[in-house]
Amino acid sequence: MKESNYEITKKKTAQQFLQYDQKTMIEKYHLDHDEDYLYLTFVSQLYRIDRTSGLVVRCAAGSLPEREAGYDEAMSIYDILCYAKENCSLSGKYCLTNSLKGIVKTSVGHPGDGSFQKEKMYFDKETEKLSEACRKLGGVPAGKGDVAYRIQVFPFLPVIFQFWNSDEDFDAEIQFLWDENTLQYMHFETLWYVMSHIVRRLMEEADGLLLCDR
Repeated sequence: MKESNYEITKKKTAQQFLQYDQKTMIEKYHLDHDEDYLYLTFVSQLYRIDRTSGLVVRCAAGSLPEREAGYDEAMSIYDILCYAKENCSLSGKYCLTNSLKGIVKTSVGHPGDGSFQKEKMYFDKETEKLSEACRKLGGVPAGKGDVAYRIQVFPFLPVIFQFWNSDEDFDAEIQFLWDENTLQYMHFETLWYVMSHIVRRLMEEADGLLLCDR
């Protein structure tokens, strides 16, 4: 079977990861580690990164089996470990994705524009189910919306997930609010990987499904 472009890119990025100083990563984020692996929690699940191959694996937890991280998971983890600025820090102020400090405005729109249509319909009028899914991801009530929770993307980086049910005037809506300094930690494009993974995890938790990353 021909390898997908996602797999090719993931493998190339794993090799690039190996060019970075792992000691710096460990000290910056206080990562658990041993001779073979670095460990990092991403959206409430523990992952390990092989220190010699760069392979990212989601660790087994409860009924969830161990498996290689999908594209969105791996690319998010590689970016946070390799890209973050030396003195990155949170402001404590939240804003919409397209209003982050340091964002480069373009005329071609942004990754994720008009997305999550199926997911919006899936969660519409399912407030209790979605709230429970947020809590399973360690979410804490925060912000506005029919459902609104602060979720830790990484232990040191939060996001606020907001959902509004549809009514006679508006369709259901999903929004994410980020700390305005988030682009000190990762590239703008990576936010799309993170948001896609969070929505996928919420669907997974809502119905007990095992949905695979691309």
